[in-house]
Amino acid sequence: MLIMEAYENQVFEKKNYAGKAHKGYEFQGCRFVNCDLSNGNFSNCRFLDCTFEGCNLSMIKLSGSTLFNVIFKQSKILGVIFGECNDMMFSVRFEHSILDYASFMGKKMPKTNFVTSSLKETNFTQANLSGAVFDACDLFGAMFNQTDLAGANFVTAYNYIIDPELNQLKKASFSEQGLAGLLTKYQINIV
Repeated sequence: MLIMEAYENQVFEKKNYAGKAHKGYEFQGCRFVNCDLSNGNFSNCRFLDCTFEGCNLSMIKLSGSTLFNVIFKQSKILGVIFGECNDMMFSVRFEHSILDYASFMGKKMPKTNFVTSSLKETNFTQANLSGAVFDACDLFGAMFNQTDLAGANFVTAYNYIIDPELNQLKKASFSEQGLAGLLTKYQINIV
């Protein structure tokens, strides 16, 4: 990967990168605060130990990019295809963010934390989410198919439908109220 420019320990505040291309950049230890990166092309970039706070990253293109120890807080991340990111060192955390229509298809992301976030219609097909935590997350319409959810925590998550026959759920945790989401395919009335 050819690096065009590198930034270290910088704060980018209220920057507008919407619809712009910044391919091949490296950001290490950087903070993005209230920035608009929507529809931007940040392919083949490296984000190492970075934080996005209050940012709009909707539809950002991250093909071939490295996301290592990246935290998203109170950000809007609609329709992002994380499955196109570099698999090596991929580690992310989401807090109080909107990730509706995003895709993590095929990603290896064990022990990932999703905290008080919206994950409506998000695709987790064939992902490794073993030990992941979905803390107070809305998973309405989220797709789990051949997903490794062993040891995952769904105790405070809601609106999910997960087929136990199509996904690995060994030692996963669910609340009593959430059990209906595991039995939907059987068309059982739970009262």
